[in-house]
Amino acid sequence: MSIIYVLIPIAIVLVLLAIGIFFWAVKSNQFEDLERQGYNILFDDDVDKKVQVKKPKTNDK
Repeated sequence: MSIIYVLIPIAIVLVLLAIGIFFWAVKSNQFEDLERQGYNILFDDDVDKKVQVKKPKTNDK
């Protein structure tokens, strides 16, 4: 029964630590725009740069 006197403070410290980490993540915008990172994989910007380089030059006289 005496182990409960040790486990309760440890549990309280862990819960407070988890709450602190959660609020830190919210303040540092970790949950803002969750979809953009997923779309970055699908729409790679490097493909557009390669296409623009291959375009032939036009001779406008």
